[in-house]
Amino acid sequence: MNPDEYEQLPTTSVTTNMTAGAIAGVMEHCVMYPLDSVKTRMQSLTHMHAHDTIVSTMRDMVRTEGLGRPFRGVMAVVAGAGPAHALYFGAYEYSKEAIARISDRNQINYMVSAALATLVHDAISNPADVVKQRLQMYNSPYRSVLHCARVVYQTEGLRAFYRSYSTQLVMNIPYSAIQFPTYEFFQKLLNKDNKYNPPVHMVAGGAAGAAASALTTPLDVCKTLLNTQEDGAGKTRGLLEAAKKIYRTAGPLGFFKGLQARVLYQMPATAICWSTYEFFKYILTGPATRGSRGGSADIVASAELVKEEKKLSDLRYVLPVSAASAEASASSLIVRTGASSSAGGSSSSGERDCGRRELPAMSGAGIYGAMSFNTMHSNTDHTQHQLRRPTN
Repeated sequence: MNPDEYEQLPTTSVTTNMTAGAIAGVMEHCVMYPLDSVKTRMQSLTHMHAHDTIVSTMRDMVRTEGLGRPFRGVMAVVAGAGPAHALYFGAYEYSKEAIARISDRNQINYMVSAALATLVHDAISNPADVVKQRLQMYNSPYRSVLHCARVVYQTEGLRAFYRSYSTQLVMNIPYSAIQFPTYEFFQKLLNKDNKYNPPVHMVAGGAAGAAASALTTPLDVCKTLLNTQEDGAGKTRGLLEAAKKIYRTAGPLGFFKGLQARVLYQMPATAICWSTYEFFKYILTGPATRGSRGGSADIVASAELVKEEKKLSDLRYVLPVSAASAEASASSLIVRTGASSSAGGSSSSGERDCGRRELPAMSGAGIYGAMSFNTMHSNTDHTQHQLRRPTN
C-alpha cells in the first residue's frame, strides 16, 4: 500500500485497534522497563535520599542486587499491559468516532474518549502494577510474579490489588486527557495530510508523554506508596493519607521525586507506544480494505464529475437546413476520383460516398450565408438558366 493511502485507513476495526494496542503496550513497557524500576526505587519513602539521581540509583541496583535487577517484575507487565492496552486503544478509537457523530468539538472529544478508555485500562492494569512495583522495591521478599500475587492475595485479600485504583484514576484520567489531545495536536501540526509518517508519530508521542508525565508526577508518587505498602512507612489506606506521609517525610519536593526518571521513561515509552500502534494498524489493514477505501466524499465527487462529462459529451449543434442546402451538402460529400461517363450514360464508378459529416458550429449569419451561397450555385439553377436562354 502506498503511504498516501494511509489517511483512508478505517479506524472502526475493533480487532485491528485492539491488536495494535496490545503489541504497542507490551513494547512500551518492556523496552523502557529499567527506567521504570529506577523511578519506582527513587519514589520509595524508606530509601529516599536527597541526592538520588537516575545514574546513581541504577548503579546501586546493579552493584548490590545483580545485573538483572532492573528487569525484575517485567513479566507482570507483559501479562497486564497486553490486554489493558488492547482495550485502551480499542475503547479510545471507538468512542472517538462515536462522539464525532454528535459533536464537532475535537479537543473535548479526545479528552472524553481518553477518560473512558482510562476507566477500562486501569481496571486491568492496576493489579499488574501492584505486583510489578512490589517486585521493584529494595530487598523485595517476593521470588516471582506468581509468588508475589499469591502472597498479596493470601495476606491482604483481593482489595489489595485495587487499593490504588481510585488514585490511579485520579492520575491517569488527567494523564490521558493531556496525552491524547497533545498527540492529536502534534499530529495535525506536523502531519497535515494525516498520512502514515513514523517520525511524526514518534515526535508527537514523545511530546505527549513528556507533558502528561511531568504534570501528573505528584499523583504517581502517591500511587507508588499505595501499591508498595512499605513496612517502614506503615499501612497506607488512601490518597489523602499517602499525600500526608509523603509531605511529612520529604516535604513539598517529595511529590516530585523521580520526576526526571518518569519523564525520561514516559517520553520514549509513549513514542514507542504510538509509533508501534500506528505501524501495526497500518500493517494489519487488509489489502482488500486498502484497495476499496477511497473516501466516500471522493467517490461521490468522482461520480458526479463523470455524469457532468457525459452530459457535455452528448451535446451537439443542431442546425436548421433547407432542402436545397441538404442537397448541396449531400452532393459535396461525393468525391470524384475518375472521369465522368459519356453523355447520356450513368455516372462513373469512380464516385465514392465518404459518409455523413456533422456540420461545424457557426453563427446564424454564417449558416444563412452558406445556405444562400449553395443555393446560388446549385446545379438545378444552372440547368434552368440554360433552358431559358434564347436559341439562335
